[in-house]
Amino acid sequence: MGLGLGIGLTGCSGGTPADDIAVDAKAGPAAPVAPPGRYRTLFEPCGSVPQAALKDMLPGAAALPDPERGKAYRGAAAVTYDTDRRVGCTWKADTPDTSHRLVLDVERVVSYDTAVSDDDRAQEVYVRKQLAAGIALPVTPPPTTPPASPGTGGDAGTGTGGPGQTSPGSTPSGKAPADAGTANVTANAAKASPGASGAPSAPADTSPGTPTPTVDPTGLEPRVLEGLGDIAYLDDVLSAVGTNGHQRAISVVFRTSNVIVTVSYREQTNGSAEAPDSRELQEKARNLARLLAERLEE
Repeated sequence: MGLGLGIGLTGCSGGTPADDIAVDAKAGPAAPVAPPGRYRTLFEPCGSVPQAALKDMLPGAAALPDPERGKAYRGAAAVTYDTDRRVGCTWKADTPDTSHRLVLDVERVVSYDTAVSDDDRAQEVYVRKQLAAGIALPVTPPPTTPPASPGTGGDAGTGTGGPGQTSPGSTPSGKAPADAGTANVTANAAKASPGASGAPSAPADTSPGTPTPTVDPTGLEPRVLEGLGDIAYLDDVLSAVGTNGHQRAISVVFRTSNVIVTVSYREQTNGSAEAPDSRELQEKARNLARLLAERLEE
């Protein structure tokens, strides 16, 4: 009887590991965690613009007295709750005839969803900005497979292989995206953008309704930019100020990994002065954006 009891106890204890294994099997594999973004901190914004660039972009500062000129070149830092998440700086210089404003905004995007990477979340934020500017997203239709056309297969790279090979005169220059792999992210952001639900479906047939130039044969229209960060665009808005004044506002926005940089440069003329030159202002804003993109690569 003692022997039988011992055998019974041994059998009970031997079954415990099998029960544990059965419980672990039901748990299944752990869900994958999306990778973090490349950047964890941000640079100091007011010191990020070389003084040579400030002198070029704020010509009126040269005529100011020394204390005011130094203040104009130092800029005023934006007040943010977390300088590791968002920073900014504003510079300005006024003369009786013209005034110039330069605003830098740098945002580090963090995804709090473990299934969505920081880069993908940043792409969603970027897309909302581009749609708000009235600049259409590049058209990337889903691939289709004809039922009985074996000779047409094998063009898997068509959707991403030719940035810059579309017609050069179109406003949304479908040249974009260095981020073809984020097509789903772009679509989700477009759907989530307030008031932009119809924009992706007909980008070439709608007008943003803002006072931007329509189609400029010189290529100065609002457009997607190449060779700047992972993806970028430029906006150009000309508006009337007072009776004879004009204001031109240039915005260059680009994304590098999980950081979005916005360079806003604007010139206002007073009285009977001519409208600010689009080409000159765009070139200055783009040059500064390139400097900042290079800084992010350091």
